[in-house]
Parts: sequence; C-alpha cells; structure tokens
Amino acid sequence: MPTVVFAQLPASIPSPSNAVWQLGPIPVRAYALCILAGILVAIWVGNRRWIARGGAPGVVGDIAVWAVPFGIVGARLYHVATDWEMYFGPGADPVDALKIWQGGLGVWGAIAMGALGGWIGAKRRGIPLPPLADALAPGIVLAQAIGRFGNWFNQELFGRPTDLPWGLEIDPEFRPDRYADVETFHPTFLYEALWCVAVALILVWADRRFRMGHGRVFALYVALYTLGRSYIETLRVDPAREVFGLRLNVWTSVVLFAGAVIYIVVSARMRPGREVLSQPPPEPVVEVGRLSGMPDNLVAGRESREREVGQCITPHPSTRLGHQPA
Repeated sequence: MPTVVFAQLPASIPSPSNAVWQLGPIPVRAYALCILAGILVAIWVGNRRWIARGGAPGVVGDIAVWAVPFGIVGARLYHVATDWEMYFGPGADPVDALKIWQGGLGVWGAIAMGALGGWIGAKRRGIPLPPLADALAPGIVLAQAIGRFGNWFNQELFGRPTDLPWGLEIDPEFRPDRYADVETFHPTFLYEALWCVAVALILVWADRRFRMGHGRVFALYVALYTLGRSYIETLRVDPAREVFGLRLNVWTSVVLFAGAVIYIVVSARMRPGREVLSQPPPEPVVEVGRLSGMPDNLVAGRESREREVGQCITPHPSTRLGHQPA
C-alpha cells in the first residue's frame, strides 16, 4: 500500500530577505514598486468605473497627474508631523525626512492632500468632485492593500508577538528592544491588506445595489477603512504618539468614521439617488465663410455660383461609369 506523505505547512510567514535590488547603479526598492503598482491599479479601476458611470475616457489619468503627487507629499508630511522626533529630535538627521523610500507614509495625509490634488484636477476639467470620488474609491483602497506589502518587505509596522500559525518572522535588527528575543509577530500588514480588499468588494456591491452617488461611496470607503484600521492600529508595537492612552491614528479613525457616517446619512436625505454626469456639448461647426469674416450675402452668392458650376460640369449619363460610348 503506497505511503501518503502530507506536506508540512510552514509554522509562520517568512519576511523577505531583501527589499532592494540593484539595477546597475540604480537601486530598485520593493517599497516603491508596491506603491507604484497600487497607483496603477487605482487608475485602471477608477477609469473603468468612471466610464461606466457615464464619464469620458482618460479623465482619471489626467486628474491622477494632480492627485498622485499631492497624495505622496501629503502622506509624507503627515508621517513626519506625527513622528517628528525621528527627524528633528536629539541625534536625528532632518535630511532623513526626505528619504521616502525608507518607508513612512501616513494614509490620512495621502487622502487629504490627494483629495486636494484631485479637486484641482477636476476643477481644471470642469468635473464635479463627488462623482469622481465615488468612482475612484474602490481603486484607492485596493492601492492601499497593495502598498501595505511594502511594509512586509521593509519588515516594519508589525503587531504584537504571537505564536499563531500565521505569525510573521522578523529579523533581529528590526525587532523592538523589548521584544528582542521574540521571533514572530502579528502580520498587521496582511490584516490591513485583506481588510482593504474586503472594503473594495463591499463598495462595488453597495454601489450597484443602492446606486450610491454624491460622494457617498467615498464616504463609505472612509467609514469601513477606519473601522478596520482602528482595531489593527491597537495591535501594532511601533512607536507612535498617544493621546489619552490611545495611539493618535486610533483617534483619527474614530473622528473620520463618525464624520463619514454622518455625511452618508445627511447626504442620502438631502440628495437621494445618483447624479447624472453631463457630457460637454459638441464643438460647434463653423462655416468657412463665416470663420473668415466673409459677409453673409457674399457667402450666399458664392454657394449659389458653386451649385451652378456643379450643374454645368455634370457629365452626360452615357459617359458615367458603366455607360461607355459605342
């Protein structure tokens, strides 16, 4: 009788051994690749949803030119502002605040400044921001899910020690001093990535089921994301500013959750249903004579002469194609 051999599942999740690859003299960083992949996915998903809602193709890409740089700058500013001791405290090097490739992006700054950049881009295109935000919301949260894998490569922002089968292995040089002898931690990057994927699916379902509009899909994204983030934040062991015993990001999540829920309720009562996107009117067709400033009577006279000339040069039926003379 043949022996059945069962494959032994790993008792933990390993961390990548390398987060940077050299392409000649150029360092290619996994963190940057994850952020870039997330941006591309957000644009692709957002463009498809925008077209499905009646928008013109290419608009999302044009607005992303404004939203993406604003979002990255805002994410870094939020991180530096909330953890300023790392860059401006005793023994710190302020230049490190510019080293974005080492990690350190705050999602709240990305959302706030990204929204500002999106508003600028939408205003330049004459597009209202709420329906655009509704179209972009699922893609944005998917981008966050992909971006979290950059934390995995950098071995950062993990949770408390755990002996669960999905515990994340962290190399000794990345462990906090108080957990120097602990090998596995909660993979909070994975928790948040999975939660973000779930949020994206819920947004798509809710939008189709209830035909949400006027910014309510985006507000639902904020409410759902902050709901999960507030719990995941309590698992993390990285240094963070605390207010009344809770991490600052927990309080931020609570405030944003409440604001998003209030917006959904009030907006649904004041503006139920989904707005209809109006396409820009077609460009007017200008006649050549009028374009050149020719008076109307001369234009009419020229058209009359053209018709007369056309009648004079009309060939005899016997000379037309298929009627050759005998």
